[in-house]
Amino acid sequence: MHLNSEIGRLKTEADEPGWEVDPDDDWGVAVVATVGRQLKLRREAVGMRAAEFGKAVGYGEDMVYKIEGGKRIPRPEYLDMADEVLGAGGLLSAMKEDVKRVSYPKKVRDLAAMEAKAVEIGVYECNTVPGLLQTPEHARALIEAAQPPYSPDDVDRMVAARLARQSVFERDPSPSINFALEEAVLHREIGGTMAWRRQLERLREMGRLRHVTLQVMPTKSDAHPGLDGRIELLKFADGTAVGRADGVFGGRPVSEPKQLRVIDLWFSTIRAQALPPRESLALIEKLLGDT
Repeated sequence: MHLNSEIGRLKTEADEPGWEVDPDDDWGVAVVATVGRQLKLRREAVGMRAAEFGKAVGYGEDMVYKIEGGKRIPRPEYLDMADEVLGAGGLLSAMKEDVKRVSYPKKVRDLAAMEAKAVEIGVYECNTVPGLLQTPEHARALIEAAQPPYSPDDVDRMVAARLARQSVFERDPSPSINFALEEAVLHREIGGTMAWRRQLERLREMGRLRHVTLQVMPTKSDAHPGLDGRIELLKFADGTAVGRADGVFGGRPVSEPKQLRVIDLWFSTIRAQALPPRESLALIEKLLGDT
């Protein structure tokens, strides 16, 4: 075993904020309970006490019990160390993927699951770059700007969750993805000049993909339905759809055809008023030349 024998001060609950299981997340609760039970069975099978095991992996005894009892989400490195200490041959480490998904907020995970099934995705953003198009630096800057501030641990989880959604671009067959955003968003250098340049480069790169359209709404355009906030529209292969818009139906997700027609009309109106994709990319090119 190549783990350091002296891990130093053992990590306690105070050192590991933000890793509680959401009690309303039934799937997450079940996964964490199953992982905890496997950890306990493995530890007991080799005759190791919780305190002894905790010292070996760098955690306090109380944290070991909480993780084994399904009360805390184990970190990936915890599972790796447990796998090595308990000689599990990779079985405990293999649980990292499911545990990683649990660590993402349920709301984000549910959205990612719907995006993974959609054949057509439409997103309009009034105040920010759409999350599917954000660079890691940009996503972190936005999340860290929240007040009251999130803990560093929560920031890491939220950034990871947002970036994980971007796997939708790697799907085969590819969904049709349509973005519309306000020109004013492109002039706010969030994160500093170089970070913002990388974000503009990301927009240019994604806007050139054959299954992606990116349109910019000029600042001097007339009023349009999206000025109240964000609009999302996901359409699926079976003809069903889910949509939401900040300015209608209380901002709640809707799936009734009558309500969806309103959201579809709003998004179509915005796209009709926005610059065409070619002109939108030309604007981004110009901004890159100015930075």
